[in-house]
Amino acid sequence: MPSTGPSTNPRPFNRRQAQENQAFLAALRRTGNVREAARSLGYHRSTMVKRRNRDAAFAAEWDAALALAHARLNAAERAEPVEGEPHIIRTAAGRLQLRRAQPRRLDRAAEQAFLAALSATANVRLSAAAAGFSHSAFYARRRESPAFAREMRLALEMGYERLEMALLEAADPDSYRDDAWRYNDPPPIPQMSAGEALQLLHLHQKEVRLQAEPAHIKRRRGESREAHSFRLAAMYEARLQRDREAFDIAEAERRAAGEPSPFGPKVLPLPALDQVKGWSKADPAKRPQDRERPMFGGWRIGDWKKE
Repeated sequence: MPSTGPSTNPRPFNRRQAQENQAFLAALRRTGNVREAARSLGYHRSTMVKRRNRDAAFAAEWDAALALAHARLNAAERAEPVEGEPHIIRTAAGRLQLRRAQPRRLDRAAEQAFLAALSATANVRLSAAAAGFSHSAFYARRRESPAFAREMRLALEMGYERLEMALLEAADPDSYRDDAWRYNDPPPIPQMSAGEALQLLHLHQKEVRLQAEPAHIKRRRGESREAHSFRLAAMYEARLQRDREAFDIAEAERRAAGEPSPFGPKVLPLPALDQVKGWSKADPAKRPQDRERPMFGGWRIGDWKKE
């Protein structure tokens, strides 16, 4: 089912709705039929469709579940006729004919099914299985057709973005995606000696009680200290370079739009010179201004000396 433009910032599902969504996705992966999956769980199809339209991550998982179901059903299908054996078909006029079976061809419908599955899963082999062909057939088509190569690249980019969006939503504490274990009774602790318990505490102390080092900056096995320091410095430089590129792109777009720089000094508009008054009229006891003498802040130099 193609995406219908779900919202990218929806109201999060509550815990009951999140559990219903996961049960529906499991049934959808099993049946490959939206209506049957909703009916088997006692839900209405329109309820799930509304949730899909409002949540982009749920829509991505919906499409991925359909791709998985189609791949499994195509792999389990064994009723396809063997090449050369006769089989019965129905012609466009509605008549039945006995024809010799032809090998399956990679037609436009198979290409579209593959691209739709790829935009949902970002997995070439799984998408090829969902379309009913081997992955090598689509790689060969990509080499032969520049248009298909372009569409395959765009579908892969879309699948990557949708999976990334679903992963980011799963990291939200309000998603209730992976917290089912917290509401169940914990299993009993297996029997162990005091030495085994202390060994477990020692192994997990850094991760539980201390701040664990991220995996991408850990020193690899067999890596020297110099190589480790060089790799961290290269990662830091690459991150700075990406930031500089993003800043340059934003500056280019700002200049093209004619917007002022947010980092420059703010230039305040000057009032009209005919509105500038050098002599205050608030004190009626002051002498009127002498136009032949310069004014400094509304005062004559002679007045300063008298003061």
